[in-house]
Amino acid sequence: MGMYAEMVTTTFEMKKYGNVAGNSGISKFEMGDEWIRVRFSKDIIYTYSYKIAGPDHVEKMKELAGKGSGLATYINRFVKDLYDQ
Repeated sequence: MGMYAEMVTTTFEMKKYGNVAGNSGISKFEMGDEWIRVRFSKDIIYTYSYKIAGPDHVEKMKELAGKGSGLATYINRFVKDLYDQ
């Protein structure tokens, strides 16, 4: 885990993750045009950007975040180590 993941200053307001299934490790998220920032339950924040994770992954993560379901599973399967550092 890079220092960036732990020391992000937030300029957008994070939204509570819907957590439809009730068992997600994600608590909040925020989105920009080319990125999504995810706060996990242990208050660790990761930013996934077009540059590192790629546009397809970022857009899919935004979609799942909006639905409140499947985001943690998607991250673990496809982009776990593709966060900005």
